Amino acid sequence: MLAAVFLCVSLAPPCAARSAEPVETVQGIIQSQITAFLNDDAKTAYSFASPTIRGKFPTEDAFFDMVKKGYAPVYRPGNFAFGRAKVADGMVVQEVLISGPDGKDWTALYQVVKQPDGSYKINGVHMVRTAPGPEI
Repeated sequence: MLAAVFLCVSLAPPCAARSAEPVETVQGIIQSQITAFLNDDAKTAYSFASPTIRGKFPTEDAFFDMVKKGYAPVYRPGNFAFGRAKVADGMVVQEVLISGPDGKDWTALYQVVKQPDGSYKINGVHMVRTAPGPEI
């Protein structure tokens, strides 16, 4: 099975590999920021914020307080999984499916922008309440 995975990867066009790279990087950043929130590590969580976000929330405490009050599903997710992603012009929009602390389901649309140094920073999160699916 591992050989089949290697074969599929080695046969993928080079552009497909490059387009997947920023998505994997962005997913790692989002995962790290959520882990920082779960550990109440404001300094690390803030380190993933873009200059635009840092301009609006100039201290770690102000940023952390905003997330606690306005983004509870991101601050304390029950479960989360990555969904679709779109890459365009130095920006990745990453869908994250989240079960909030109250058990309600949300879709968080992360906008992550490439910085002049080549790194990626989270520039905003848009929360959308997700309708419940059929019971299983």
